[in-house]
Amino acid sequence: MIEEVALYRKYRPHKFKDVIGQEHVISVLRGSIEQSNISHAYLFAGSRGTGKTSVARIFAKEVGTTVNDLYEIDAASNRGIDDVREIRESVNTLPFESKYKVYIIDEVHMLTKEAFNALLKTLEEPPSHVIFILATTDLDKVLDTVISRCQTFTFKKPSQEVLKDVVLSVAKKEGFSLEQSSADLIALLGDGSFRDTLGILQKVISSSKDKKVSIEEVEKVTGAPRSALVEDFISGIVLKDANKSFTAIRTAKDGNVDIKVFAKLVLRLVRFAMLLRFAGDMKKYIEGEVSEANFVFITKIAGDKRVVLSSGVLLELILAYDLIGRSYIPELPLELAVIKLVGQDV
Repeated sequence: MIEEVALYRKYRPHKFKDVIGQEHVISVLRGSIEQSNISHAYLFAGSRGTGKTSVARIFAKEVGTTVNDLYEIDAASNRGIDDVREIRESVNTLPFESKYKVYIIDEVHMLTKEAFNALLKTLEEPPSHVIFILATTDLDKVLDTVISRCQTFTFKKPSQEVLKDVVLSVAKKEGFSLEQSSADLIALLGDGSFRDTLGILQKVISSSKDKKVSIEEVEKVTGAPRSALVEDFISGIVLKDANKSFTAIRTAKDGNVDIKVFAKLVLRLVRFAMLLRFAGDMKKYIEGEVSEANFVFITKIAGDKRVVLSSGVLLELILAYDLIGRSYIPELPLELAVIKLVGQDV
């Protein structure tokens, strides 16, 4: 039986030119190699799935380091002082066949304080044949003394538009056709991570009965709320019908829908409706970002002058979205927003 290769592994960049959305990092790294101005320690910081480890591997390859002289350590599971001591001992031996030995330490913020201090001594005066590349998703937990000894690069989250293009491109290479709205939803659910986005895409195409993926298929496979449910919630707000919005929230909850995802989709449609009203020249762009049914819905809302579409409405929904992750009852912030927006807050 042939094991299926994960899409994020299959389409992982292998050269600097393949890296998407991190031009500010790639240009500096490429320049340092061309000018032979290579640092002994780098720190790559950024949220998950933004390409930190991939770029570290590419950098190692570009400086001529072979697989036999490349060492990858996961600090989440090798976080003690003994693990760092092993590194300190091994750096003193010469590379097998390369100019540099490269050590990639992933999730470096997970190291214990003692391990950090031990690593610090190595970073201060490493052998000339050693390059450290530290990667972290939580820069605040990395000691300032470690940061000061590294060239630090911050990896940006890819925009939804960038992720959408990646989804469409990879799907095409895999022989699948996606509706624009399907790709947009997958990109939205990917939440700024190339890895998570491609993971969702793989899940969707693996369960597709044909080579065409509709928005309904994406909703079903990912557990995202049905568009009609999101529209019902918004309708309840703009029509001052709190019960309709509450029913939509309860239906989403009963259907095991992630309330934060639900709120994100609500925000997206309300924003598009507001843009249609106040920036009509964006109509064509918005039409390509949502399903046909969604577009009809938001066009109707935007054109109805009785409907209040103000910055205050959007801000209230943003506040609710932000509070969902901190609320004991996930749906409560949305319920409170409904009460306030329909004018029943007393």
